[in-house]
Amino acid sequence: MTDTDLLHLATQLQRDEDARHKHGARFLPFRDTAGNWTLGWGRNIGARGISEEEADFLLGNDINDAQHDLARTFTWYPPLDSVRQCAMVELCFMGLETLLSFRKALHAMSTGDYATAADEFYDSNLPKHGQWGPARTRRVCGMIRTGEWQR
Repeated sequence: MTDTDLLHLATQLQRDEDARHKHGARFLPFRDTAGNWTLGWGRNIGARGISEEEADFLLGNDINDAQHDLARTFTWYPPLDSVRQCAMVELCFMGLETLLSFRKALHAMSTGDYATAADEFYDSNLPKHGQWGPARTRRVCGMIRTGEWQR
């Protein structure tokens, strides 16, 4: 297949698939006519999934989106040290709306009272949100408390 043919094929597939699932600038999973979970330009994610390279690319985009959301939402986020910024990005992965529900912890973050912020995140049943387990909760709260990477 020539490069021109490949470009034409990609354009055709994008046009054919676009009306079914693209909502604004976002692609959302949908069930195709055969009932398969599909994403993007006709990717059967139920059968093919995604590669590690694709997952890494999506992760990079998700980290960038979280950083942008945090900087837009909290004036105190950009001046944080790098480790605490990373902890906040990880917290933002549960969703910005969910993160906003941790009012006491966020207030403590805004005043630089990192020990209280860590305690508030820890005591607020953080593991109930998303895939948070006790080890992840301790690690992220430790990062907030100390500004150092935790194991």
